[in-house]
Amino acid sequence: MRSGILIILLLLIVIGAQGQGCSDAGFCTMGAMKPDQPYNKRVELKLRTMEFSYYRGTTTLSPIIFVANIDFNFSLNSRNGFQVKLPYQWVRGSLGNTATIGDISLCYTRNIYSSDQFDLNASFGAKIPTNNSNLMAGPNSLPMYYQTSLGTYDLIAGISLINRKWLFATGIQVPLNQNGNQFDWNRWITDNPADLDYIRQYPNSTDLTRGIDIMLRVERNFRLSRFNFSAGLLPIYRITADVITVGKSTTSDGTRTSVDSKGNIAKGLALSWIVTTGYNFNARSGIRLLVGHKMMQRDFNPDGLTREMVTSLSYAYRF
Repeated sequence: MRSGILIILLLLIVIGAQGQGCSDAGFCTMGAMKPDQPYNKRVELKLRTMEFSYYRGTTTLSPIIFVANIDFNFSLNSRNGFQVKLPYQWVRGSLGNTATIGDISLCYTRNIYSSDQFDLNASFGAKIPTNNSNLMAGPNSLPMYYQTSLGTYDLIAGISLINRKWLFATGIQVPLNQNGNQFDWNRWITDNPADLDYIRQYPNSTDLTRGIDIMLRVERNFRLSRFNFSAGLLPIYRITADVITVGKSTTSDGTRTSVDSKGNIAKGLALSWIVTTGYNFNARSGIRLLVGHKMMQRDFNPDGLTREMVTSLSYAYRF
């Protein structure tokens, strides 16, 4: 009875909230960088975990992002584990709707050191694109806000220190290629010129090459026998600027730049606060709610990663 009431309350919170996600390119939910990681030296190790999650994220413009995700973790032994994330993403907005399988995440995690006081873990992984990030609405390439893939192969590495009360994690994500997006509001075809005022609010992203991201997660955990709660900060810094092509046409290859028409550079800090609450039905299963809010945005985001208020509800089964 109590479990049923808890599920209903969590669902009501999700319905009343405005979104989900950590607004990054993927690595803050991989391996050692994940939020709200379990830590209990007294519970028997479960070799496999299947987690099903759903999130809804609002952006700074009209698009709303939805993702249904399967997150499969299995332990090779007590120190080594492997993670696979398979998302299905759909976007609804004023310029159109898109829906496909999202980028696939693979991550290997190694426990470097373990004691009665804390664990030290390291992760190495990759993100694999499922399309070239150039989904279209009629004759027009959609902005990155509407794309279900970032269109790049990315390498990821990170390390974390976790104990009963605290989680500290840092990581890096390195894109390896340029994507195929061709959005440029100068080339947008429309029968209503008044639409252009809205379309110009989207950053151009033609031939986008994303910059390198580094992240830091600082999280305080409160763990009870069945309930757990955490609160923390997630700064993500783009240390090298995104690069796009401007002035591209049938007669010109255009010019590569990292600056928008207002002089903003596509790099810098994005900062969010994140809280989670969870309930374990037993040693095998539990649910978790995550809520996050962006405190600081980058001024120029050609990659479209501009979540505001975010929420996620997940169910995990360990076996």
